[in-house]
Amino acid sequence: MGVFKYSPVDFLFTCVGLVFLLLDIGLDIWAAVSFFQEKAYVSLAVLMLFLVGSSVLVQAFSWLWYSYDDSDKLTKVEKCLSVGQLKLLHVLQLGIYIRHAGVVELSVCSIFSGLADISGDYAVYLNHDLSMLRLVETFSESSPQLVLMLTIILQRGELDPVTVLKAIGSASAIAFSVTTYHRSLRNFLPEKKQQPMTSSVVYFLWNLCLLSSRITALALFASVLPCFIFTHFICSWIVLFFFVWRSKTDFMDTPCGERLYRATVGLIWYFNWFNVIKGKTRFRTLLYHGYMLLDIVFLCSWWCWSKMTTQAPYFETVHYAIVTVVVVVGVYMLGLLLKMIYYKRYHPNHSKEELKGDASEKTRVGMGPTRKHEDVHGDEPDGVTFRTMALNIEPDIEADLVTDSNEPSQPPPEVKRCNKRMRKLAENFYC
Repeated sequence: MGVFKYSPVDFLFTCVGLVFLLLDIGLDIWAAVSFFQEKAYVSLAVLMLFLVGSSVLVQAFSWLWYSYDDSDKLTKVEKCLSVGQLKLLHVLQLGIYIRHAGVVELSVCSIFSGLADISGDYAVYLNHDLSMLRLVETFSESSPQLVLMLTIILQRGELDPVTVLKAIGSASAIAFSVTTYHRSLRNFLPEKKQQPMTSSVVYFLWNLCLLSSRITALALFASVLPCFIFTHFICSWIVLFFFVWRSKTDFMDTPCGERLYRATVGLIWYFNWFNVIKGKTRFRTLLYHGYMLLDIVFLCSWWCWSKMTTQAPYFETVHYAIVTVVVVVGVYMLGLLLKMIYYKRYHPNHSKEELKGDASEKTRVGMGPTRKHEDVHGDEPDGVTFRTMALNIEPDIEADLVTDSNEPSQPPPEVKRCNKRMRKLAENFYC
């Protein structure tokens, strides 16, 4: 099992992600204040629903993962909090920021200290969970919020170049979040078979096209039938959730957590495809994209028909509506073409054994092939792996672990960790 390396590029992505998080919070506050000042209380209520619902969902996943890994407090930020305090922070919707602080702490240790291998391995471990939480937030808050903003723009008729650039920028930020998730999956590939950077570019462009088309179609439909967009979401989510349930996913450690995960995947599928099971998924992917394409055509056609029957002059409206529908559907087809190019040229296929990491608990190795591990309280029975947090071991105990009176001093053992949740997702994507 290889050690995960935390590179300067990963550090840059962490810093950029933190900046985007703070910027997103500021923009959310600005949007809420703007709606309140304009007395657009319905839009304000919908926005608050997205913000609060997404925050509760993300905090629930974060706390469940902390409860599953109750011994995995790896950073000083986490260790200064008791279990009760950590739970209270999640109830107050602040738990996710502890994870961000922990990743930043270990990132700095990895880049600027002499513990690059150990702290870098831990930083990658924590960053894997954080990338999944960002993905959940992207599809539970950012994507619905962009649909809301585009709907308001279309209803007001304020389609100017600046507004278009803002919408493209928001869609690009969503696609960037999906790409950072893809980069986390790449960490599990063997060192000699790493994907080139161009694969991430193609991955970003494909997701940008698919998400832009899907979000635009939803906004067009919502601009003429704002009340029915919730009916459309509920009906679509029920269908998608049924297929997720039939897939028999195995991601969380508890039945309750697994049901929450399946419901969340149904939400993600409402906007974009997400691999949830191992093995060949070509048929499922074709079925999904066929369903999405038909749904986009239905949404755009309904908007087109509504425009043609309610606005004049008739011929100008028909021309404008038809061009819009063709462009939206064409962008989705372009995204499918880019996805085919990615899988044809860049996507590697590996067996489960070839991927880095081990889905079991973390282990401490490197003390020699035949030497037994010793605890500070005595000998451990054969077959039991020693589990210790290397960053928090006292110096005298550390010395006792790696030396004894009859053997020469040895270097500290190598700590190897693997995020079993993200490894399952890597198996779904690469195997």
